[in-house]
Amino acid sequence: MHSEVSVKLTGDQEFRFDLAGAEPMGHEAGRRWLDEQFISLDCEPLRASGKVLLADKVLTVARAAGTPLMQDAAWSRDFARAASAALAKPIVRVDVPGMAVTF
Repeated sequence: MHSEVSVKLTGDQEFRFDLAGAEPMGHEAGRRWLDEQFISLDCEPLRASGKVLLADKVLTVARAAGTPLMQDAAWSRDFARAASAALAKPIVRVDVPGMAVTF
C-alpha cells in the first residue's frame, strides 16, 4: 500500500515524504514521538480548552518545525512515519497556512 505524507508550509513551499520502504512506526510509538516533539518545539494547543487532538498535534509540530526541520532528512522521515502511524492513515496532507490536516 502506498504511504505518503505531505506538508505545505507556505503557498509555494511543500514537502513530500514517500514512506515506501520505510520502517513502519506503531500507533503508540507515533503518538509518543509527536508528544515529544510537541514539547521540545514549545508548541501551544490550538483550542482554547487546551485539548490537543492528534491532527492538531501533527499540524502544530509541522508549523513549529518549519523549513529547517522539514529539510532535515532524518527528522522529516520520523515526522512522516509518526504522523502516518498516529493518525492511522496511509496518506496524510498537512496544510499549515490553511490550518488543516486531511487524509
